[in-house]
Amino acid sequence: MKLTSKYETIRRILSECKQPEYRYAQIMDAIFKQNIGEYERMTILPKFLRDELNRILGPNVCSIAPVKELTSKQVSKVLFAIPGDEQVEAVRLTYERGWKSYCISTQCGCGFRCKFCATGTIGLKRNLTADEITDQLLYFRLNGHSLDSISFMGMGEALANPHIFEAMTILTDPYLFGLGHRRITISTIGLLPGIDKLTREFPQVNLTFSLHSPFDDQRSELMPINDRFPVRDVLIALDRHIRETGRKVYIAYILLRGVNDSTAHAEAVAELLRGRGAWEHLYHVNLIPFNSTEVTPDSYRQSDPSRIKAFVRILKSRGISVTVRTQFGSDINAACGQLYRSE
Repeated sequence: MKLTSKYETIRRILSECKQPEYRYAQIMDAIFKQNIGEYERMTILPKFLRDELNRILGPNVCSIAPVKELTSKQVSKVLFAIPGDEQVEAVRLTYERGWKSYCISTQCGCGFRCKFCATGTIGLKRNLTADEITDQLLYFRLNGHSLDSISFMGMGEALANPHIFEAMTILTDPYLFGLGHRRITISTIGLLPGIDKLTREFPQVNLTFSLHSPFDDQRSELMPINDRFPVRDVLIALDRHIRETGRKVYIAYILLRGVNDSTAHAEAVAELLRGRGAWEHLYHVNLIPFNSTEVTPDSYRQSDPSRIKAFVRILKSRGISVTVRTQFGSDINAACGQLYRSE
């Protein structure tokens, strides 16, 4: 059964109440331009209509409630309560130039059991609805924060949740959030049907593929999904994505000391990405420092700086574009792989 978003429900209420067309624009204007978060406070609307919105949708425009916020130097992490007595986390990063970027959850927990990720130890509780996904951003928006860029790299695997496509439709709707497609990034562990659907429906949205090992046997051990969608099959789908969209694809690679940071690994990553045809220059590797938590294995540690430098040097010498990501928020468990809903 398709769940309707609050925006569709509002249209339905307006039509049932025989309201003129412009009412929808007034409501969206109140939410997205005036940051009004309660239907009762939209005094431009007649009282009976506010009452009706209240009755059907509840008093708050936002369907999820902040429970707790942790803040460190450039990072704010918010724990939200969602229906069903569950919780999810979202992260806001503020860069020095004032740019605000958001890391949003698409599932409560995650069922894919990647060994180095805290979220995976929860298991999958459920998919978030399109409203629950977009309301994480609405919360920040209503609190006066600009939404400069967003990535679906919070809890869960975005392409495993069918509601992600409706969420992106809401985020890019000029009457609602009005976000440019290129300001959105989807991260995936390599779900082929989802990659192909993204290529067709949202070709300008940025795509990041989590690789973490170039060797099938090791990748399957770190990321069991590799048995279903082996790395070479995923790369063929990514080649197709690049050919059809002309857009870069980012390869995320978490460096684990003594596990996947050897010279042989660097050379194999370069080998995978070379010789992929006229578009191969559009692959870009992001090396990510590992972030430990109390629920990830003690044997996993950050690579030491000399190993990271050697890894970068090998990739560059083979003509691969590479960036070492700076990490924010590890002090409040808000960095990559650390979202665990801990109280």
